[in-house]
Amino acid sequence: MSAVNTIWVLLGAALVFFMQAGFAMVEAGFTRAKNSGNIIMKNLIDLSIGTPLYWFLGFGFMFGSSGLVFGGVDFFIHGNYDAVLPAGVPLWAFVAFQTVFCATSATIVSGAMAERTKFSAYCIYSAVISLFIYPVSGHWIWGGGFLAQLGFHDFAGSTAVHLVGGAAAVIGAWMLGPRIGKYGKDGTPKAILGHNITIGALGVFILWFAWFGFNACSTLSMEGDAIEAAGIIFMNTNMAATVAVVTTMLFTWIRYKKPDVSMTLNGALAGLVAITAGCDQVSPFGAACIGVIAGIAVVLATEFIDHRLKIDDPVGAISVHGVCGALGTILTGFFSTTQGLFYGKGTHFFLIQLLGVAVVILWVTLSMLLVFFLIDKTVGLRVSEREEIEGLDSTEHGLANAYADFLPNFHTDSLTGHVDNVLGVKKPVKNIPVDEAIPVSRAEKEAFDAKGGVITKVEVIMKQSRFEKFKEAMNAIGVTGMTVSQVLGCGVQKGATEYYRGSAVDMNLLPKVKVEIVVAKVPVEDVVRAARQSLYTGHIGDGKIFIYDLRDSVKVRTGETGYDALQGVDDL
Repeated sequence: MSAVNTIWVLLGAALVFFMQAGFAMVEAGFTRAKNSGNIIMKNLIDLSIGTPLYWFLGFGFMFGSSGLVFGGVDFFIHGNYDAVLPAGVPLWAFVAFQTVFCATSATIVSGAMAERTKFSAYCIYSAVISLFIYPVSGHWIWGGGFLAQLGFHDFAGSTAVHLVGGAAAVIGAWMLGPRIGKYGKDGTPKAILGHNITIGALGVFILWFAWFGFNACSTLSMEGDAIEAAGIIFMNTNMAATVAVVTTMLFTWIRYKKPDVSMTLNGALAGLVAITAGCDQVSPFGAACIGVIAGIAVVLATEFIDHRLKIDDPVGAISVHGVCGALGTILTGFFSTTQGLFYGKGTHFFLIQLLGVAVVILWVTLSMLLVFFLIDKTVGLRVSEREEIEGLDSTEHGLANAYADFLPNFHTDSLTGHVDNVLGVKKPVKNIPVDEAIPVSRAEKEAFDAKGGVITKVEVIMKQSRFEKFKEAMNAIGVTGMTVSQVLGCGVQKGATEYYRGSAVDMNLLPKVKVEIVVAKVPVEDVVRAARQSLYTGHIGDGKIFIYDLRDSVKVRTGETGYDALQGVDDL
């Protein structure tokens, strides 16, 4: 046994495992908040389902023999695998490494089918991918099957992992159909924005970091020639990703007039996926060229899939993993310094790469068509319209709020007089007796003539950036009570057309702050004057002020009405 090789393989297994967190963050960030819990659950479950199933049969299917099409049936890995074990690496370290690769392939499908797939259906098809579909094609490539014997080269899984997941994703997304509201009656795609680009970016950086283990640790050794190979793999992996990022940024800047943030994040993943097949055989220049091609391809593929094929892929999984996985494998046939067409080695290797991609696509397409068809006819593939609109967090998991720590949701039990907080802890609620309430001194009739007095509601719509100045201005004139809401709206300010993932975004609805104030003692004219002075910038979009006469007001604690209900203790 080799300690250094074993540590290297286990380090790779840990890093590839960490990719599950990256995928979870990317998918959650690029979709809507009402489905975040469902996405986290799916990324947790596919690893947890896939691990025992891969141990049960999948590993045997993949490495059980050197047969042309199929490995072998070996329940719970009792066979002899000396022929496939890396030098100095124990069996279970190798199994752990291969298991996390299997889980990665299964989780790719989640993003393309997000926001409308039944959780039960997801569990089933994730299990089938891990148990059978991934191991069979993996055997052809890495287990001594016919593609390996032909000389097909996929060093770390552009095809074996990413194309398998991407091809399954396109079948699933196509059979599911688009999300409600994704396409207009004329077929025009409508952008459905992700709720948290920051979380999505964090996921991309996690994946990028873990990808060094995904690629470099696939040497399965840190001895002899593998030491130098690990260095060039690190370099090529980072080179392709960075060049793809710059390319996507510039390409979207030219195409959409502004650099697209989410598409550029996908550009990083596109470069990483594309370099994975040939990271050990191409030069840094070749890696940069692959990054340029992947950076452009991911944008065009996303547009084509969304606009032409009308397949709704919320996170771009098909473009990133399917298209760029296939593209990177084929480009290895051009840029391989030892076998590539651009290095005068002829077309044989390129054609083998092309054949391998085609065969894997055919296998995954046919098998997943059958799997999804059977699921749809039994447990059902898609949630109901009501469940999709309400969100999968509540309908599939009973999750009241995906961000409970930030938005506490209390439910009062009127029979027991308790309040349940989001952690499920019950706290007693005491009704304060009237004689213990804050004493109220009622104003004399002379202080306010009910017939002549007017209660007025002032509603102000303003820019978010002006709220603090507005609040200070209100405090200065004696207005201390207000209700504040974050809203979307538009007036004269229509905004300009923007793009999100290649689809036009109607920017008529702009983020604003709405403040509601009810006044009786402070003159309305003073409120309006102070509001205008604090909100004025001279540009369209400064806001609007609406003034309403109110019939009455009632203070719940004391029962006071009218003018009295609007005053504090010190004012009475």
